[in-house]
Amino acid sequence: MAKAKKSLTAVERRAEELDTIAAVLPIERRDELAELLTDQDVETLRHLVNQGMGDNTLRALTSDLTYLEAWGMAATGLSLPWPAPEALLLKFVAHHLWDPEKRASAPDHGMPADVDESLRRQGFLKSVGPHAPATVRRRLANWSTLTKWRGFDGAFASPALKSAIRLAIRAAPRQRLRKSAKAVTGDVLARLLSTCATDSLRDLRDRAILMVAFASGGRRRSEIAGLRCEQLTVEPPIPVENCAPLPSLAIHLGRTKTSSGEQDDVVYLTGRPVEALNAWMTAAKIDKGSLFRAIGRWGTVSRRALDPQSVNAILKQRVEMAGLDPGEFSAHGIRSGYLTEAANRGVPLPEAMEQSRHRSVQQASSYYNSATRRSGRAARLL
Repeated sequence: MAKAKKSLTAVERRAEELDTIAAVLPIERRDELAELLTDQDVETLRHLVNQGMGDNTLRALTSDLTYLEAWGMAATGLSLPWPAPEALLLKFVAHHLWDPEKRASAPDHGMPADVDESLRRQGFLKSVGPHAPATVRRRLANWSTLTKWRGFDGAFASPALKSAIRLAIRAAPRQRLRKSAKAVTGDVLARLLSTCATDSLRDLRDRAILMVAFASGGRRRSEIAGLRCEQLTVEPPIPVENCAPLPSLAIHLGRTKTSSGEQDDVVYLTGRPVEALNAWMTAAKIDKGSLFRAIGRWGTVSRRALDPQSVNAILKQRVEMAGLDPGEFSAHGIRSGYLTEAANRGVPLPEAMEQSRHRSVQQASSYYNSATRRSGRAARLL
C-alpha cells in the first residue's frame, strides 16, 4: 500500500513553485521569499516567466515585489492589497522620500522607527536616509506593472501621487551617484589581475571573469553570470607582425538588458582574455553549459552557473585583496571602466560602442566627455 504523500504547508508549497522557475529566474533567499510572497504573487511570477519576459526584468520585478510585500507587512501588518489604494501609495512615498533636516526635529517624519527596524532586520534596508528618487519611481513603476498583470487598474497616475513625489524630491534633493563610484580602468584591472597569479581554480576563474567582462566591452554582471559554452565561436587567429597570431573568440550575446535576442549581437575577444578563458575551461573541465561556476570548499566545480551577485562579490573581493576600497567599486565599474579606458587610449566612440553594445550615444559619450575634459584645453585656460 502506497504511503500517503505528506501535505505541504503554504510556505513549503510556494518554495517548491519558486524552485520550478529558478532555472529561468534565478532567485536568492528562496525560502525567505516563500514566506513573504503570497500564492498570487508566485502565480504572477510564473505567468510572467511563461510570457517570456527577460531574465533581468523578472529579477527586478521579483526584487521589488519582495521589498513591497516586506514593507507592506511592516507598515500595515497585512500583505499588499491588489489594487493598492491611493492612500497606501502616498504612505509609501512618505516613508521613502523625506527631508533629513525635518527628521532631526520631528522623529515621526519619514519612515517610522518600527518599520525601519523590521526592514533592516530582514536585510531589505541598508542605507541611512531617504531613498533615491529613481529607486522610489522604479518600485512604483514595477508595482503598477504587477497590478496591470493581475488585471487591475491602480491609482499610480493620480495627480495626488505625482504631486507628492514632486514635492518630496524637491524637499529632499540627493546627488545622483554612479552605480560604481570608481571605474575599473586598465590600471585598476591590472591590480585586480595581480591577485589572481596562481594556477588555483579560483584564481583561474576570477582572472577569466575579470578579463572577459572587461575585454568584451564591459559586460554586465548578469551577462557574465549567464554565459554558456554554446555562445562561443572560435574565430581565425589575428595575425600580428613579427609575433605569433593572437587567438580570437566571438561571443554571441543573445538577449541582454537592451536587446531582445532576435538579432545576433556579437562581441569579440582577442589575445590574453581568450587565453585566460581557455585556461579556466581546461582546468575546470568545462566543455558545455555554464562557463562561470561556483567552486566548493574542497575545489569541486559546480554544474550551476554563478548568480549575478556572485560576480559582484568576486570583484569586490579582488578589489580588497589589491589594497583598494571595496566600497568604491562594483561590477558596473567594469562597464564604465571599459569606455573610460577606450577614451583614454583614443579609441573612437563608435568603435568602442560596437564592443560595449551601448544603444545610447549620450550615455556612452558621458564617459568620453569625462576623460577628455580633464586634459582638454577648456580645463586649462589659466
